This record gives sequence, structure tokens and C-alpha cells, in this order.
Amino acid sequence: MSARQQINITVDGHYDPAEVALQQGVPAQLTFTRTSTQGCLAQVHSTDLHFTTELPLDQPQTVTVPTDRAGEFYFSCGMDMVSGKVVIA
Repeated sequence: MSARQQINITVDGHYDPAEVALQQGVPAQLTFTRTSTQGCLAQVHSTDLHFTTELPLDQPQTVTVPTDRAGEFYFSCGMDMVSGKVVIA
């Protein structure tokens, strides 16, 4: 059985890291932690990866990412002004 992939992303005016690499077929989760009130980053969503979640200040929020298909998939703030990318290979 493969291990789960867990990536932590800090949200502070941008996403850090802004690009995440995941292995196809291995279960994966992204944990977003918003550490400032700067910008429009109180929500993160991805049409590509089928998630939307609110990001309360200093409260980690975890989303499960489907890894069944390879490609580049994007996530962004609620206003689509700040974005990041998940690369599944």
C-alpha cells in the first residue's frame, strides 16, 4: 500500500509553495494555513480538482486531491486573483 501524500501550503498574500508535485494514483491531501489577512485569500477553490474551502485565519484546512489522472491543475483564491498549481505525474 502506498503512503499518503501530504503537502502543507502557507497562505500569506500568496501560496507557498505555489506549485506542488504529486504522484499519480497515490492518495493526496493539501493543507492550507492562512497566516495573514492580506488580500483576498480567505477562500481557496479549484474547478479542476473539485474543491472549495474557506480559510479561517491560523486554522489549517485540509482538502483531498484526486490523483487518478495526470496533468496540471490550478487552484486560486475566491476572486481568482492569486493562484497555484498542482502537477500530477
